[in-house]
Amino acid sequence: MVIGTVCTLLSAAGLGIAFLVARRRRYALALRTAAVSLLPVGLAMTGVVRFVLHMTFNPLAWAGFGVLGCAVLLFLAGRLAEGRGAGGGRRREKGAARSLPAVGGRGGGADDFSDIEAILKKHGI
Repeated sequence: MVIGTVCTLLSAAGLGIAFLVARRRRYALALRTAAVSLLPVGLAMTGVVRFVLHMTFNPLAWAGFGVLGCAVLLFLAGRLAEGRGAGGGRRREKGAARSLPAVGGRGGGADDFSDIEAILKKHGI
């Protein structure tokens, strides 16, 4: 009963703020404010607020959040290690080594500039 009353008051206050924002002709912001202000009533009507309140004082639920957080950290650490690991670094080095002779001018790179030199000579530069 108290949960529904508090959520209704929060939503009413948010809708009042949305109305004031709309009077200033900031309609997009007013729509976003109205949408956010309807969330407490919607959550209370679906029972999510009651679920969260009962979960707050449950140690088993907090342990579950700890396990989920650990799983997310392990997943992100694996992604980070994959990007910086030996496998990912070697692939980049091999690709860079293949492109070095063409970019550096070694091994036939001088032929690339012959076209440019011909165009410059043609224009007297």
